[in-house]
Amino acid sequence: MNRKIKEPQGLLLVVSGPSGAGKGTICNLMRKALPELAYSVSVTTRQPREGEVDGKDYFFKTVAQVKDMIFRGELLEYAQVYGNYYGTPKPYVQQLLNEGKDVLLEIDIQGALQIKKVFPDGVFIFVVPPSLEELRARIYKRGTDAEDVIEKRLRAATGELEYASEYDYIIVNDDAEKATKRVLTLMEAERYRAGRTYFLVDDMIRSGK
Repeated sequence: MNRKIKEPQGLLLVVSGPSGAGKGTICNLMRKALPELAYSVSVTTRQPREGEVDGKDYFFKTVAQVKDMIFRGELLEYAQVYGNYYGTPKPYVQQLLNEGKDVLLEIDIQGALQIKKVFPDGVFIFVVPPSLEELRARIYKRGTDAEDVIEKRLRAATGELEYASEYDYIIVNDDAEKATKRVLTLMEAERYRAGRTYFLVDDMIRSGK
């Protein structure tokens, strides 16, 4: 039998979903339920806003520094938004995982699929609303966007739903508290996957020889 043996490490939990699905609310509830849950800090080339702290809110870098990180493969994913780079630092996340800490990433679909290519052992969760009608109602309830922007968001959300099959789990957010409990249950189950815990059995086998 040739089973891959892994040393214990934390879970990388990647949460995505269309705008209005409630992924941000779920992630916030998870952080309250699990104070020890690490939240990945992103790299950015934009200027710090008032009150933001380097290493806490973001890792603030120059464009040249981020391009060097991309060249060296030090970003799990990255994107350029409104002229600024944003990305997830691979060494930072890997260090947290090696320390046995679970790491939460709330990230867009494009970034999540980039991460899946280089970190397939992550746990990828896609949050969806119970219906498109509910999604429409949530976006309208925000009251922060013009009518044409709302319609654009809804069209984009419909297209984003097609990527759900790329994820490990789909969570229907009909109620934020219940949806969060479902994610926490998945996390607990993932910790006991044979691929993550076989080192325990391997130690027994080796000690018995």
